[in-house]
Amino acid sequence: MRKLDAPGWDACIVAGLLGGARCTCRYPEAPVVSYRTFTLVLTFLLYTAYHLSRKPISIVKSALHMNCSQANDIELYSYKEHLIQAKLLGKPFSNDTWCSWEPFDKNNYKQLLGALDYSFLCAYAVGMYASGIIGERLSIRWYLTFGMLSSGLFTALFGMGYFYSIHNLKYYLFIQVANGLVQTTGWPSVVTCVGNWFGKGRRGLIMGIWNSHTSVGNILGSLIAAHWVSSCWGMSFVVPGIIVAAMGVVCFLFLIEHPQDVRCGLTRTRKISKSLNEWDTFKHKLYQKRRSKTNLDPEEECFLKESDVGISTKSSGLVTSHTVVVSNERGNAPTAISFLRALKIPGVVEFSLCLLFAKLVSYTFLFWLPMYLAHKEHFDAKKAGDLSTLFDVGGIIGGILAGVISDWTRKRATTCGTMLLMAAPTLYIFSAVNFMGLNGIIVMLIGCGALVNGPYALITTAVSADLGTHKSLAGNSKALTTVTAIIDGTGSIGAALGPLLAGLISPSGWNNVFYMLMVADAFAFLLLLRLILKELHIWRPKKNEIELKEH
Repeated sequence: MRKLDAPGWDACIVAGLLGGARCTCRYPEAPVVSYRTFTLVLTFLLYTAYHLSRKPISIVKSALHMNCSQANDIELYSYKEHLIQAKLLGKPFSNDTWCSWEPFDKNNYKQLLGALDYSFLCAYAVGMYASGIIGERLSIRWYLTFGMLSSGLFTALFGMGYFYSIHNLKYYLFIQVANGLVQTTGWPSVVTCVGNWFGKGRRGLIMGIWNSHTSVGNILGSLIAAHWVSSCWGMSFVVPGIIVAAMGVVCFLFLIEHPQDVRCGLTRTRKISKSLNEWDTFKHKLYQKRRSKTNLDPEEECFLKESDVGISTKSSGLVTSHTVVVSNERGNAPTAISFLRALKIPGVVEFSLCLLFAKLVSYTFLFWLPMYLAHKEHFDAKKAGDLSTLFDVGGIIGGILAGVISDWTRKRATTCGTMLLMAAPTLYIFSAVNFMGLNGIIVMLIGCGALVNGPYALITTAVSADLGTHKSLAGNSKALTTVTAIIDGTGSIGAALGPLLAGLISPSGWNNVFYMLMVADAFAFLLLLRLILKELHIWRPKKNEIELKEH
């Protein structure tokens, strides 16, 4: 990225989008508000594309194994073609599953489809831990571009199995594993990029809105896949693959990963209280150091710089509060922290394990909801896919609501715990009522989506950012990528287990799947219980224990 160069311009102070954060920009041609907005929108679109490519498999499942003898729109020539092929190959003819896709036409199809989910999510969980470490040491722009081009390739290759009549299970498993590994490039990278540009103000609200890219990607992926699922399911993968690859090119051309790439430096502020005499003495010493050509530390330099341009101070008696602005220059970036040190940050372990169970529930819905609607509620594949998007609509509402509430109450763990408690009975009602009509299903899908995805969205965004900039790190912003990867990587273990368990349990009845999801919600709540009690001041930690506080 070519850096702007316009010597002679004075430094300008531009108000940031977030409260408590300020940005100094060397040149008026590079307004930071515009760059922040552009970065927020671009990273939103990039991760929307990632999730868009994950959704087709859940839509296509109902086409890989379907009861064709009950279909109303069976095409006669396809039926005759199947009879001819079955006779030529010497295969037994099944009147029920003649249009299913081998090898998913057997009675163990649920286990095989679950294996596809498990292979992707297991590779994603394992790769996420390594991705955080690798991502800190490479250019985010190059790393994201590689990941998106690779993900587009493997997504399209899955769909090419339809056009080349590939019926080998190992082929599809390999594609899922490879795609799971390259998809890990996305989340740590976009969170770090947003963290580079934004401060610590209304983090819950901003990231709650920004995190809706997950649900928006799921919705778009469902609609695209559902359009071709009944006619040519291969296109349900090829089109999303092309979109992801195209966004990879956009990422390479336009992503600005750090303010210093355009000669802008984000700053953080803090207030220091001193008596008026102490301020004068302190300022006099700094001027003496400058005259003697002694190097000033960044805090002292910023204090003098803003004093010269007349930064206002608030006086109360003999005490004056002055805002000291500390620059976060890229050239002096701190070194990445170790994996073990990241685990020692207060709250990382609890929220990581909580996300394991929360993501188990969310991804079970992501991969199995269309099939549940098709089999339990007797919708066709397209309608089931379209209805499943309502769960993601609820996810958008829940993510924003969780962010607003947590910003207002300043209690992240309590907000997550409350939503998890409400999710369990909602899931029970959804599974227990045999017939609730289309309107009832719509309401329940939106409600479940809000309560299930709300805690998941809050933990992966605002909570991860809080922990990645915890006061115990002494301002080391490099921890953000590692902490984000640890939390999301642990959650991805649950994401891998959920669809697998659903595939194993569903033959015994869908109600048992919902019981499993309710137990997972209960465990997620229990893992946050200690932090909730601390936030509500019911349990007081030891004196030498650092509490998790808002930043």
